[in-house]
Amino acid sequence: MAGPPPKPWPTGASERLEPLVARVLAPNPSPYTYTGTQTYVVGSGDRVAVIDPGPVDPAHLAAIEAAVGDAAIAAIMCTHTHRDHSPAARPLAQRTGAPIVGCAPLVLDDSGPRADASFDRTYEPDRVLLDGEAMTGPGWTLTAVHTPGHTSNHLCFALEESGALFTGDHVMSWSTSVVVPPDGDMAAYMASLDKLYARGDRVYYPAHGAQVDNPRQLVRGMIGHRRQRENQIVRILSEGPLSAADFVPRMYKGLDPRLAGAAEMSVTAHLIDLERRGLAIRSEDLWTAQ
Repeated sequence: MAGPPPKPWPTGASERLEPLVARVLAPNPSPYTYTGTQTYVVGSGDRVAVIDPGPVDPAHLAAIEAAVGDAAIAAIMCTHTHRDHSPAARPLAQRTGAPIVGCAPLVLDDSGPRADASFDRTYEPDRVLLDGEAMTGPGWTLTAVHTPGHTSNHLCFALEESGALFTGDHVMSWSTSVVVPPDGDMAAYMASLDKLYARGDRVYYPAHGAQVDNPRQLVRGMIGHRRQRENQIVRILSEGPLSAADFVPRMYKGLDPRLAGAAEMSVTAHLIDLERRGLAIRSEDLWTAQ
């Protein structure tokens, strides 16, 4: 994972990225959220959409409303229900009367490494979008693209008028996505990367980090990176039996200790995938090659 850019960060300011897209940065930076969650306001007419409203923070809610201005919010749209993405949907809906639209609800006990990413238990959508279903407003169309892997309910949203894709946590320019079992699934994540690679999107707007101006090149690199990690795991399995934690120092040189838990979870996700494919055997918490 790359370190964040130098401060100051544009927290709370509305940045116009293109005629139909503005971005507002939430004040929740961390080793896992980079400079914070990026909320997007889509549309330039009298009805707009808000994507990933982020954590419940009064200053951020006020910044979203300032970015919306006099327009009505046609939909509050969530890519997934980690706590750094969806909790502000309910208070924003209460303040504006807007419906909550997007991913399906998902409530699990999260055993993952990041406290800010446990699942949002307050999320109750008014409408769940299936793959290919759309939300529309004056001059804009947002189509749901189902991309499970980071979470089973993860959606991206394609802005049909401009060729932009809002990628949530599935694809980010600063880091690969954390895949945390049991809900996170490496095979599904790889299939979702293949799905995006087959598309022709012009630009990606992720929930964390800079926009991606070379989408297919980045996705191709991410697929290669994950395959490289899998090959590393297969080689190390021959030294087994090993716990998932035993793989981390062999695979992640110079890793920030705060990220060791995330690395272990990603290794575990790969090991589960290898087990399903008959390439690894698990005995309690120890793994060996098949």
